[in-house]
Amino acid sequence: MSDIETSPRKPGPWDATPAPSPARDTVPDSAVVEPAEKDQSLVWALISTGLMAGFLWWISGSVVVAAAVLVGLFVHEAGHVLAMNRLGMGPARIYIIPFLGGLAKARRAPKSEWHGVLVALAGPAFGLLAMIPFVAVGLALRQPEWLAGAFFVALLNLVNLVPAPPLDGSKALGPVLTRVHPRLEQVVLLIIGAAVVVWGLTTGRYILAAFLALSVFAHLKRGVWRAAWGTLSWPEAGRSLALYLLVLILCAGAALGALLPMTEGDPAAAVRLGLRYLGV
Repeated sequence: MSDIETSPRKPGPWDATPAPSPARDTVPDSAVVEPAEKDQSLVWALISTGLMAGFLWWISGSVVVAAAVLVGLFVHEAGHVLAMNRLGMGPARIYIIPFLGGLAKARRAPKSEWHGVLVALAGPAFGLLAMIPFVAVGLALRQPEWLAGAFFVALLNLVNLVPAPPLDGSKALGPVLTRVHPRLEQVVLLIIGAAVVVWGLTTGRYILAAFLALSVFAHLKRGVWRAAWGTLSWPEAGRSLALYLLVLILCAGAALGALLPMTEGDPAAAVRLGLRYLGV
């Protein structure tokens, strides 16, 4: 998950009165710089990581699966950070949020919505690399637990592509929907977000459901807000949609591929096994 929501703050009583500026489609080179934040202390970083590892072990019942998801989480966020730094939004940092996941925090706003889309998709795409060691060990030792760990790494990235706030899918697909109509993003993300909340409640993922419910509520209150950035051009919207679908297919294919050795190469059985993991 990446934090690239950069709506300008309201001027304080000691701020200079901002001069009116003409409408523009992209954020200028002097993009808004967020106030400097203190780095996460080493002690708190270790505590957060330990709490997250313990939580993953508790819900999975497997040290290998917990380790796989934790590694996948760091690699996923590293993908966001690399993209942020490459696009001039850094120095970006990774924060671990106990019981919820991770966050890549940018120092500067993206210069355009197209850059925002690239940052959002960099996490799921790069995060698939974390599967490699677990697939290799699983195939070498013929231990399904390691392949299950690889599956959950792919699932972590796949779930992040769901277009529900605040997941990466909402930041990648949202601008495309806004290009069609300013209200379309709000409506679609609200419907999908509500569906994900219901799924979380019906499958016992109560912490995730509560977190997403709060995010969906905040999204609803904001209404149409992306106009502050401008909108993607139609060619950029087409490229954004194509990249989103490509990363979605890669993550889904990786998840299925991790389960195939466990089902003797039967794709239908692998799909059923994956759905069972999802509680469907």
